[in-house]
Amino acid sequence: MPVQAKPTAPKTYTQEEAFQASLKYFKGDDLAARVWVNKYALKDSYGHIYELTPNDMHRRISKEIARIEQRYPNPMSEDEVFDLIKDFKYIVPQGSPMAGIGNPYQIASLSNCFVIGNDGDSDSYGGIMKIDQEQVQLMKRRGGVGHDLSHIRPKGSPVKNSALTSTGIVPFMERYSNSTREVAQDGRRGALMLSVSINHPDAEDFIDAKMQQGKVTGANVSVRIDDAFMKAVKNNTSYVQKYPIHSDEPKNTKEIEAEKLWKKIVHNAWKSAEPGILFWDTVINESVPDAYADLGYKTVSTNPCGEIPLCPYDSCRLLAINLFSYVEDPFTEKASFNYELFSKHIAAAQRIMDDIIDLELEKIDGILGKIDADPENQDIKGVERNLWLNIKKKAQEGRRTGIGITAEGDMLAGLGIKYGSKEGVDFSVDIHKRIAIEAYKASVTAAKERGAFAIFDSDREKDNPFIQRLREADEKLYYDMLEYGRRNIALLTIAPTGTTSLMTQTSSGIEPVFLPVYKRRRKVNPNDKDSRVDFVDEVGDSWEEYVVFHHRFKQWMQVNGHDTTKNYSQEELDKLVKTSPYYQATSNDVDWLSKVKMQGAVQKWVDHSISVTINLPNDATEELVGQLYLEAWQAGCKGVTVYRDGSRSGVLISNDEKKDKKKENGNSTFPTKRPQVLQADVVRFQNSKDKWIAFIGLIDDRPYEIFTGFADDEDGILIPRWVNEGLIIKNRNEDGTSRYDFQYENKRGYKTTIEGLSHKFNPEFWNYAKLISSTLRHGMSIEKVVDLIASLQLDTESINTWKNGVARALKRYIADGTVARKEKCNNCNSTSLIYQEGCLTCKDCGSSKCG
Repeated sequence: MPVQAKPTAPKTYTQEEAFQASLKYFKGDDLAARVWVNKYALKDSYGHIYELTPNDMHRRISKEIARIEQRYPNPMSEDEVFDLIKDFKYIVPQGSPMAGIGNPYQIASLSNCFVIGNDGDSDSYGGIMKIDQEQVQLMKRRGGVGHDLSHIRPKGSPVKNSALTSTGIVPFMERYSNSTREVAQDGRRGALMLSVSINHPDAEDFIDAKMQQGKVTGANVSVRIDDAFMKAVKNNTSYVQKYPIHSDEPKNTKEIEAEKLWKKIVHNAWKSAEPGILFWDTVINESVPDAYADLGYKTVSTNPCGEIPLCPYDSCRLLAINLFSYVEDPFTEKASFNYELFSKHIAAAQRIMDDIIDLELEKIDGILGKIDADPENQDIKGVERNLWLNIKKKAQEGRRTGIGITAEGDMLAGLGIKYGSKEGVDFSVDIHKRIAIEAYKASVTAAKERGAFAIFDSDREKDNPFIQRLREADEKLYYDMLEYGRRNIALLTIAPTGTTSLMTQTSSGIEPVFLPVYKRRRKVNPNDKDSRVDFVDEVGDSWEEYVVFHHRFKQWMQVNGHDTTKNYSQEELDKLVKTSPYYQATSNDVDWLSKVKMQGAVQKWVDHSISVTINLPNDATEELVGQLYLEAWQAGCKGVTVYRDGSRSGVLISNDEKKDKKKENGNSTFPTKRPQVLQADVVRFQNSKDKWIAFIGLIDDRPYEIFTGFADDEDGILIPRWVNEGLIIKNRNEDGTSRYDFQYENKRGYKTTIEGLSHKFNPEFWNYAKLISSTLRHGMSIEKVVDLIASLQLDTESINTWKNGVARALKRYIADGTVARKEKCNNCNSTSLIYQEGCLTCKDCGSSKCG
């Protein structure tokens, strides 16, 4: 018998080999190369890399899309698909589809985002815990999650259990937030959106929750605001909140001053960039899927960035069309937009998106197979299994897609049109109108060839404003849709494109360019003879400054004969920018009211929503924020977020009143004698498989002492999970020695005291905790304490695990925006790292490292 040849093992590459090949692919753009290698190159759990450049990834994706195409009439070939997606030029699958399509090494979903929830207004503990487990199961499969809390009964409501009254919304915000932070893996944090209706009696508590230091740090929060509230604000009248929020016979009502609560929303957004606002009546009235609300498609919340409103257990996959690639002869007087090619590619993009749904259904079957094969008890894995069955049903039945764009800012600049001008707004609206018409045409064509989505009913949709606009724009499309149906329940979005825009080397999403040119610093090796020292920092390290050009700005320079290799002075750079189409068209330059009006006008042609941030300078007033929010509602926006420069760093510092008081007292340090009673935060975290708990004593919201150890086991300390704050009280034992007790208030309002924290923890942990607490008490900055902890040389694995846990617990108190001087970005090797919500975030590439 002939000997069968062994199958050839797939070729693998080292990190450096893949980086160098990708660096060449991206024409020397080290940031794009590192992002691709780290986030999207095919790799297994052992770190073996199977793709050398993005073209290998594009070929992997093309093979899978072409395989699905063969199921249907008039299939596209692998090469046809490859030509559309190669080089990130035209069509770019985003995030999860890019990483997951054709990936045999990872059992993960291709969906970028999900919304979950309970049927009806269930707010039982069982229902609340089910949602907690579901969001963790989705996050471990790479998905971002949103859910609404309006179903939870307000604080003080009677309940039929031992607690007697409800704790309200905020404790559950903390629970979901903590779960999100715990599930973070490999430096990639889970993403969560929590929302609540302004109609809910606990809405004000929800709005204030993130203003407290260290609270709800693992979630974005948005308020669902209805038209009645906005009219009450405009007319300065009262507004009635109720629970249940949609009930004609509510159990709980509360009359409030609408303007007073509005001012709180505006103030908090001005100070901390949250909460975001969702104009919920606009969302629901414009939503095509809500025509099927009684069949399970009632929109209840959005994904973490707000661009996809969804019903419970629906999901969405994202794809971006690179608008700049359709500008011919960019940055010249002959510049024009290739509408014919653009229309052709929109149709192809919609077809690819529909293929990706089939690929997602295969992935879900793989996840279900993995769950069934797991040796866990059926009761334990039942929630996870039912979750994916529900998601599969919605994906199969509605076939929702998420076509978006990137490079809007560069497209306009390439055509010589100023972003934010009337001409710019009109051109953008025309582009998005064309996307809507061509994508819906493609969905109707797919319905002819592949069948309409299962519950399509034209009579249900006939009064929908979005469908009516399509009818006015293209009557043939409308009547074809009546005859053949549509393949997909909803199709369009505009998402933030983040790392996608790094690889397309363009501006992000619908946003203007952030900066056309900026300076970065590179640390100088003292032995490097060819280096130039432009800056010496306070610790004596030398740095070389070099200019970084936005890629398309650099293209403008080349087209117009400017030297891209010269080391320009700041004055020369300013003059250069003034002559370019990017002048006064950056995110901080654009007229904010014009941007809001542009968003509202574009929203008319996007059936989901738009993720857009209004960037304001630090000196912007609260009145301006309120004016922008009001204008956004009137313009027809579905949601809006405002970011005032530097606002994030302000929210986690002691409030101004406390700072002023300290100055008045002439005391800039902690008290030398430890007060008997300290306010305390309780922080839980997980290292490896060990669960830990930290008690952090605070003065003026700043850590004064820290005690940590194992949580919830026979050797540790057991307190209810919902406890996240209390008091640390210094007492005396009978023998005269000191004792530290922890006291918290239970749900009935009674105080519970745990005596002697020092006896609850491993003595070695306790002794090191006293050492670290003494450095905190003597005023060492928290980031330096964290550095000190990291430098400790400890012998045993358990004490090193403890050391890492203490550092994690303290990092959340480092003010946002603080520079991490001793760290380098694992993604792009930049030294421009800052702390954001306890995580190290790279200002250059945006990657985040937690823990």
